[in-house]
Amino acid sequence: MSQPSSTTSGNRDGRSSPRLSRTRLSDEAAKYVRELIMSGQLRPSEFVRIDKIADELGISVTPVREGLLALHGEGVLRLEPRRGFMVAELTAADVRDLFWVQAQLEGELVARATKNLTDDELAELDQTQHELAQALEEQRVEDVERLNRHFHRTLNRAGDSPKLSWFLAQSVRYAPSRFYHRIGGWAQSSVNDHWPILEALKARDPEAAREAMRNHIVNAGDLLGRHVDDLPGGNHRTDR
Repeated sequence: MSQPSSTTSGNRDGRSSPRLSRTRLSDEAAKYVRELIMSGQLRPSEFVRIDKIADELGISVTPVREGLLALHGEGVLRLEPRRGFMVAELTAADVRDLFWVQAQLEGELVARATKNLTDDELAELDQTQHELAQALEEQRVEDVERLNRHFHRTLNRAGDSPKLSWFLAQSVRYAPSRFYHRIGGWAQSSVNDHWPILEALKARDPEAAREAMRNHIVNAGDLLGRHVDDLPGGNHRTDR
């Protein structure tokens, strides 16, 4: 998705301004903490230690604090006076709702992509899928995540709708991609659920592609919802 240009976002020599760099760091901090929460490593009612997050990301506390303020605005965190940021309640139903929204958006984008993808792009998707299956078999976790992301990005871009892609980007933020290997069955579903999508694309069948993508994303949300259901209650953070 193209980004709007701005004459104030950087210096004339093309370097990013300090403010822009700090904004990117705060976005990264927000993404990191959001994924910790969605993967269950930060639990409801647990306080988020700003200094610990800063150390883990190798950045200063200022962008971390700004990132946590953004999460507070999303309702992901609560701000307790004189105590700090606390993780808000997250239920399995919340997770499934988030992924239901994502399923509708990705379903529409992949349906539109069926008429836009070239034969060469379909061949590349097929290659990506086979590499993904091989990476999973060999337990190459980082490659599985990278190839899965590439598969989806290719389809979303081929959907050729910047506005839908923007809305999708907001919902995808809640997928714990950095820690998804902790979610039981998630990696396997990334392989299994892609095959029907690929077959529908090869058949140039937009409705079959839409249905296959919706099923895939809803299944991912259900897996993450079960993970949330199975987490022990109380304040708990697993070792990373």
